[in-house]
Amino acid sequence: MEILKHHGWIILDKPLELGSTQAVGAVKRNLREAGLLGKGKDKLKVGHGGTLDPLATGVLPIAIGEATKLCGRMLDASKIYEFTIGFGAETETLDVEGAVTEASDHRPTLAEVESVLPQFTGPIEQIPPKYSALKIDGKRAYDLARAGVAVEMKLRGVTIFSLAIRHPEAPTRHPELVSGPREVLKQVQDDALLDEITLTATVSKGTYIRSLARDIARALHTVGHVTMLRRTKAGPFTLKQAISLDKLNEIGKGADITDYLLPLEAGLDDIPAFDLTPDQAKLLRQGMTLDEREMIGNPALNGLFLATENQGSPVALAELADGTVRVVRGFNM
Repeated sequence: MEILKHHGWIILDKPLELGSTQAVGAVKRNLREAGLLGKGKDKLKVGHGGTLDPLATGVLPIAIGEATKLCGRMLDASKIYEFTIGFGAETETLDVEGAVTEASDHRPTLAEVESVLPQFTGPIEQIPPKYSALKIDGKRAYDLARAGVAVEMKLRGVTIFSLAIRHPEAPTRHPELVSGPREVLKQVQDDALLDEITLTATVSKGTYIRSLARDIARALHTVGHVTMLRRTKAGPFTLKQAISLDKLNEIGKGADITDYLLPLEAGLDDIPAFDLTPDQAKLLRQGMTLDEREMIGNPALNGLFLATENQGSPVALAELADGTVRVVRGFNM
């Protein structure tokens, strides 16, 4: 198989303590060992579609070849996380890695947690963690924080599309209570104050789960930090499509990459596709525009769509506006 046919996505179930850049490096290494990475002008680009902290696990889309042109779109996509808030301590990093900065003996009940969640659903404002990759005067916030520089993080608007308690696994550190959903909920509600709670959130781009956890804990008149963070969906990709690091390493040992590689268009399954004629495809590849009236089949499209040729081969991410089709991102397949 020719190298330049390998354009698409590997969805990695990122393990703990592996950074996103390291994950991209692992994909490159395996492609190189399999003789698939290429060299010089034929060398495939590899990039990720959304950073995951080393202490987080889960869905990390890694783009290969022409799919890297969609990484920006993937960064803008909504995401779903499961996360556990450990109550009683707030840390400087808002997760288990940092030193404790504030403590509280107060513990909330399940009913109290349920009552505050609506405050954090919909458009909200949050202050990002000072240990984040946001740039302040050209420098990463976490670099400034580690250097002891006082960092002032500004409010930013994000959207929490949904936020719910993840039943029946809460509380996660007490497996002896897990004999069934109803029994767990009854014991937590009637008999116990919560040391922790696990939530599921669907969020917009730019949302910091660590900040969300901090703010929920404070709304409950206590403090807290993230003890577990797992991304279960990024854009169209879910854990069902994700492979382990062990599976990834099989590619470098000779396994067929097509067993693990999703097509480029899998990252665009939220928009319609339309198959062009060869002449139309040629015009778009040359950066020309198309008149909607000349598109055979009258697609009745509006906005973004995937322009294809030969019944599915991607030509471009295109946009139809005011009767004219223009290329947003062209693909050199």
